[in-house]
Amino acid sequence: MSTNPFIRTVIEPFIIKSVEPIQMTDQCDREAFLKKAHYNLFQIRARNVLIDLLTDSGTGAMSSEQWAAIMRGDESYAGSESFARLEATIHELFGFKHVIPTHQGRAAERILFSVMCNQGDVVPNNTHFDTTRANIEFQDAEAVDLVIPEGKDPQAIHPFKGNMDVEKLRELIEKTGPEKIPLCMMTITNNSGGGQPVSMENLKAVRKVLDKYSIPLYLDAARFAENAYFIKLREPGYENKSVQEIVREMMDISEGCTVSAKKDGLVNIGGLLCTNDDILAQKEKDLLILTEGFPTYGGLAGRDLEAMSVGFREALDEDYLKYRLAEAQYLGEHLVEIGFQIIQPPGGHAIYVDAAATLPHIPPSQYPGQTLAVEFYLAGGIRTCEIGSVMFGKTAEDGKTEIPAQMELVRFALPRRTHTQSHIDYVIEIARDVYKRKDDLTGYKIIEQPPHLRHFSAKFAPC
Repeated sequence: MSTNPFIRTVIEPFIIKSVEPIQMTDQCDREAFLKKAHYNLFQIRARNVLIDLLTDSGTGAMSSEQWAAIMRGDESYAGSESFARLEATIHELFGFKHVIPTHQGRAAERILFSVMCNQGDVVPNNTHFDTTRANIEFQDAEAVDLVIPEGKDPQAIHPFKGNMDVEKLRELIEKTGPEKIPLCMMTITNNSGGGQPVSMENLKAVRKVLDKYSIPLYLDAARFAENAYFIKLREPGYENKSVQEIVREMMDISEGCTVSAKKDGLVNIGGLLCTNDDILAQKEKDLLILTEGFPTYGGLAGRDLEAMSVGFREALDEDYLKYRLAEAQYLGEHLVEIGFQIIQPPGGHAIYVDAAATLPHIPPSQYPGQTLAVEFYLAGGIRTCEIGSVMFGKTAEDGKTEIPAQMELVRFALPRRTHTQSHIDYVIEIARDVYKRKDDLTGYKIIEQPPHLRHFSAKFAPC
């Protein structure tokens, strides 16, 4: 981290060696694209998006060292040297005994819950993300969110709004019975809760409760480096520790983890499932062979394993992490200046706009988050992601009434090492335009949807 007193702007800690052109569009073009996609931004072709903030998953830019490592890829079906290098990296950084590669994070989730969960089981988490919840429910188990009260209030200021409510965890275990809780998960950082971090103190408190009932703790560690950097910045006693030391301490508290390497692994594809349990690891590898591939490639090419190995180390660079958090804070502060309410304080990988507060005239049944996301694309070609009642709404027992999500959000996810400040300034300019017209916006209705993960492929129409 620079100590030069003359450097005041947090600059990108890299230079650009390769560029990808953006195809410019006008509003008439975008209106046609939206109609063809039935107003679902997941169905818009990437070439028709100017600034893509739909997700930070797999959308980042790889470094020159990662591209160099790709040339070293060992594509052997079994016993790949590329896997051996990745395994050594994860042993060093995370410390887990068993390292199982998968093609991405949701594959690791599916294997973990397929092996550990049975019908009627309950899996607590601070906040499950969409694929995590879906994979648990696919096993006919129940996913329960236990984030602290501050995590449900977008405007509440708390350094670790991703924390789990430890007392509610204890109550859930007593009510459900520990025999029906095969594992507890903690998502770091808490994606659905605004990219908010989890403190080391909270991780230890959760583990202490779980130990009493012999329930293992697993981390959804997709953004492990960002969470560790927040701990360094905000938690007393960690300011002088390296991010790598903090990461290892987080992992040592848990029994294992799932990782989408497409986030803090800084790669475009890849994931991990890690555990210290020998018996469980064998069951997971058996299922991996059936659905992903041999345990030394797990559905990935050797070159992908090499890029992951380098990426996990680069994600711990504190100059990079300083820039990463500054980029999010810059966007968040300017959106607030315009008048938007966002989840405070700004997270590490994204800014979450409170769509319900922005569009109070649009009820949850007409999806204010979807409305705002569509408008950002129409106005400026900016693709964002609704995280509200489209993604997390539930159907009541009558099979007809929809129970809305706790929060109606729009996520502006920031791909890693991808956009310059001028790109973010453009987003801010479009935000000013959208905010001026917010009272004139109208909602949407769903006209067709699948039974699971409907936000990916549902069809909408204006109300």
